[in-house]
Amino acid sequence: MAKRDDAAYLSVGEREVRISSPGRVIYEATERTPEVTKLMVAEYYATVGDPMMRSIGLRPCALERWPDGWREGMQLATPIRDGRPEYHGPKATAGDGFFQKVLPKGAPDYVETAHVTFPSGRTQDELCPTEPAALVWAAQMGTLTFHPWPVRRGPDAASLDHPDELRLDFDPYGATGFADAKRVAVAARELLAELGVTGYLKTSGNRGLHLYVRIEPAHSFEDVRHAAIGIGQELSRRDPDGVTVNWWKEERGDRIFIDFNQNNRDRTIASAYSLRAKSGAPVSTPITWDELESLADPKELNLVTVPPLVSERDPWQGMDDVHHDLEPLMALWDGVETNFPPDYPKMPGEPPRVQPSKKRADHWDDEGNRIGT
Repeated sequence: MAKRDDAAYLSVGEREVRISSPGRVIYEATERTPEVTKLMVAEYYATVGDPMMRSIGLRPCALERWPDGWREGMQLATPIRDGRPEYHGPKATAGDGFFQKVLPKGAPDYVETAHVTFPSGRTQDELCPTEPAALVWAAQMGTLTFHPWPVRRGPDAASLDHPDELRLDFDPYGATGFADAKRVAVAARELLAELGVTGYLKTSGNRGLHLYVRIEPAHSFEDVRHAAIGIGQELSRRDPDGVTVNWWKEERGDRIFIDFNQNNRDRTIASAYSLRAKSGAPVSTPITWDELESLADPKELNLVTVPPLVSERDPWQGMDDVHHDLEPLMALWDGVETNFPPDYPKMPGEPPRVQPSKKRADHWDDEGNRIGT
């Protein structure tokens, strides 16, 4: 690293990446971690760049940017879907951080893009990392978290319509916590093993866990979503008091929610090795199943502790060696459609988008259209 012109310069592969305001505080000190500066964030992404590229490389990515750093009480701005706010009116928020889908202006020529199509049919050019320097450049632009699509850029546009990974998001709800997410993740591993499928695990960087399955890129986003619903339904059947796939929060209770909608087009979760905007600079970290057993608090995996682990092992090495057939997983789905996120157009077979406590059967027709009050 060199310093000149009040900036730092990091060597990342064959690139030199300029880091302006390197001393800016991004995370305040905690009992576990020291004060984290912008330069430390950039150095972190340079250190984990190679294993991170194995999971994020060639994937279109939305950027979660916090240009002035993160502090307790700060909030993300209203999510943007299809280039427009997801919410309007009194629910809209300005926020301190924000999601950015279009590539920021001024990107160097080695920072590449992928041309993605949103559910509405609108299109945009998003960051598509091809080398670690692109990640460090994004960190220079205030990015803490990378949110990749489950597709990879290929020789033609059709490659972006066929996911090559299925994502299971084990989200603690109600009184549940990380220990419950651990239990359900192990059950999911056992279910996948029964079907001859290998899953790869990481922490979410908060209280949950994410399980990834490499699949043949031969299906639609809807097919992959249905497979995720089916896995969740089977896990719920085996553990009805501990697992749910109920989309409406009022029906989830104190159970782990398997968020199947994370497999939709333009729905993303934090990438492997991404920092999270939480106290202590936690990292969404790939781990082995043995490491899961001994992990009591996912915040133990942070900007300070993860780089030494990366130098010792890569739990996701070999992940791309086998791409599984999705059909056995799709066969678990019962064929009953459930709700899509509110920013999506009405989908075929989708039930009415009204929470059960407010629904009256005689107010909706069979297609889910409101016919009365």
